[in-house]
Amino acid sequence: MTEYAPYDDATQPGLRTKAYFRTTLTAPKEDLIPLPRTATETSGPAFDARDVGDVGVDLTLGNTIVGSRMIVEGRILDEDGRPVPNALVEMWQANAAGKYPHEVDSRPAPLEKEFVGAGRMMTDADGKYRFTTVRPGAYPVPNTNNWWRPPHIHFSLYGHAFASRLVTQMFFPGDPLNDLDGILQAIPDKDAQDRLIAKHDEGLGEHEHSLGFRFDMVLRGRNETPMVD
Repeated sequence: MTEYAPYDDATQPGLRTKAYFRTTLTAPKEDLIPLPRTATETSGPAFDARDVGDVGVDLTLGNTIVGSRMIVEGRILDEDGRPVPNALVEMWQANAAGKYPHEVDSRPAPLEKEFVGAGRMMTDADGKYRFTTVRPGAYPVPNTNNWWRPPHIHFSLYGHAFASRLVTQMFFPGDPLNDLDGILQAIPDKDAQDRLIAKHDEGLGEHEHSLGFRFDMVLRGRNETPMVD
């Protein structure tokens, strides 16, 4: 049965933290009960291209999209730094106005018909993924005394097993709201926080068309990308 390297608790957000107020209501009050891993958790799920469906890798459907168009690319790695091929990568985000194309987002900000807001794909043989999108805008969190989330992109990853599931967020370098964000700052270890910051990659962008950001993610182990929902 597959064994997975443990992560350092300091590299993950605490179950309950004042900086991320919602956890004080939703986090379990009793200690977690460790469960043994069985074949169910260590051998599935398995995905292929048929599972991706018609959700594409380009979230911009036209040439009149508002905001800074960008390419986000990276690799999915295991705990030993090896690429993970055929991993399912799903992403979703707000548009340039900080508005999600979802009925739950009732904030009076503009929506765009040419912006999809979500995409998914399988990694290639080198564990690589690539999306074309726009840089998301900041948005206020309701009932939080004017806490604004910094621009970010949500990711959900499946490696080769449920035990390697990762849900996280990608942030942008140099944004002043990063240091004020209750979710990012809930991670005690500064180096682990930095693993959630994408790297601007000029060579990845396209001339007069798009910026480029590189963001690698590690599924397990002490260098695991922090789990942020």
